[in-house]
Amino acid sequence: MKYKVVALKLLRAISLICIVIIFAMPFVWMMSTSLKSLGETIIFPPKWIPADFHWSNFEKAWNSGPFLRFFVNSILVSVGILILQFCTIIPAAYAFARYRFKGDTFFFGLTMITLMIPAQLIFLPVYLQMSAWGLLDTLWALILPFASSAFGIFLLRQSFKQVPEELIEAARLDEASEWKIIIKIMVPMAKPVLITFGLFSFITHWNDYFWPLVMTTSDASRTLPIGVTKLLQVEGGVAWHILMAGNMILVLPILIVFFFAQRQIIRAFVYTGVK
Repeated sequence: MKYKVVALKLLRAISLICIVIIFAMPFVWMMSTSLKSLGETIIFPPKWIPADFHWSNFEKAWNSGPFLRFFVNSILVSVGILILQFCTIIPAAYAFARYRFKGDTFFFGLTMITLMIPAQLIFLPVYLQMSAWGLLDTLWALILPFASSAFGIFLLRQSFKQVPEELIEAARLDEASEWKIIIKIMVPMAKPVLITFGLFSFITHWNDYFWPLVMTTSDASRTLPIGVTKLLQVEGGVAWHILMAGNMILVLPILIVFFFAQRQIIRAFVYTGVK
């Protein structure tokens, strides 16, 4: 029996190591390629560790276009979307979690149905609406269509439903307004869930390529994923080392945000799982 337990633990450890390798290998390869010379990127068999670390690849990628503008646009769009989403999903989730009104199940189901509609299916009417408002080729065209999130409403509603009703009733007996209950009680208790959703939202819109491609036409309004594609022809061909350096610049903010938010993500899943 003892050997069986040891064997199972060993098998589990090997499985976890294999999973980590599978998911980490593309990132390690991208990082390695970003530090190679052009010749080292096309040799076979490939080399994982470059002979010399070419840090100048990052400088070339950054200076190949208005990368600072792309970077700032990505921050403005991702953060702008997140702020608007918090302003809409928090009261909506509170209403669905704590109020009973005619048609509440229907409206919540209608909200969830939007999760099954891909962006590629609705981009044309949204595009026409943005055009009618004169917002094409502006950052607003990248922000306003995502001002709310059905996934965020669902996730936050589940968290709000776990708050004891007695706590809310006690706040109402103290004549606390609904907004005060939301801000002082619900939001602090749902902080891990809010941070988790914020991270998912930030990553999704930071990496978004399709929407900026169809909604913008000039570099003044485009974001970093569009800018990275311009690196394909930096040196007259596919300069893989420059392209990978640009991808490293693209992914670095995500890694930084994840590093600071990982504890809250774990807390969010543990909290919802225990309940």
